[in-house]
Amino acid sequence: MTREALSRAIIAPECLPSDVAEPIRCCWPKSDSIVIRASGWEAAARMIVRMSLDFTECDEARLARDAAYDGRFYTGVHTTGIYCRPVCPVRPARSANVSFFPSAAAAEAAGFRPCLRCRPETAPFSSAWIGSRATVERALRLIAEEGALDQEGATVDRLAQRLGLGSRQLTRLFACYLQASPSKVARTARVQRAKRLLDETSLPMSEIAMRAGFGSLRRFNSVFAEVYGRPPTKIRRTRGAAGHRRGEALDLAV
Repeated sequence: MTREALSRAIIAPECLPSDVAEPIRCCWPKSDSIVIRASGWEAAARMIVRMSLDFTECDEARLARDAAYDGRFYTGVHTTGIYCRPVCPVRPARSANVSFFPSAAAAEAAGFRPCLRCRPETAPFSSAWIGSRATVERALRLIAEEGALDQEGATVDRLAQRLGLGSRQLTRLFACYLQASPSKVARTARVQRAKRLLDETSLPMSEIAMRAGFGSLRRFNSVFAEVYGRPPTKIRRTRGAAGHRRGEALDLAV
């Protein structure tokens, strides 16, 4: 499958009503080729989304760390429970142990945690949409940039009204293009916002929680730990320790 053919496949995903109603069994990799670490992974493996992407093409892009595919898909590694960008610097997992997703929210809905090395929160959104592309793109901007689902009293119904369509139609569009609901995408956007603030600022946790769109520090801590598998304070301590070691190395070099 050529790169042009892949672009066409991403542009025109097959969208069925059942995409919204229930998770779809994945056709690649085959279920008997997935290494299941624990009983909890069995459900996650069944939730892997069906996409109009060719497995071989995605796998080749992942192994080559092809930047042209960054933001087009995410790789879930079944043996670690982590999802990554195609450009992740970590040694690639075996092809039999991975599945691909069209969005970070879809990977998280399947039970995978974001990679701390390639930082999925910094990946670009795919722009390869037609038909309802403008609606989906505008909805993403409202969610990611304006916090349309973060404000008090915000609902998917109100977001859909701003876009001039019904909430069910908006949910169906999100399921078709992103394989995740607007609420799931908003949650991922909040966590990604918080992760960037943790990495790039020294703001207190309460301030990060508010700026990222969480209603409370408690909610922020709970959701962040659920997504990353560790509390935000541990992420910041790890980052601080790494910076301290780099500073010591520079002092020794001088």
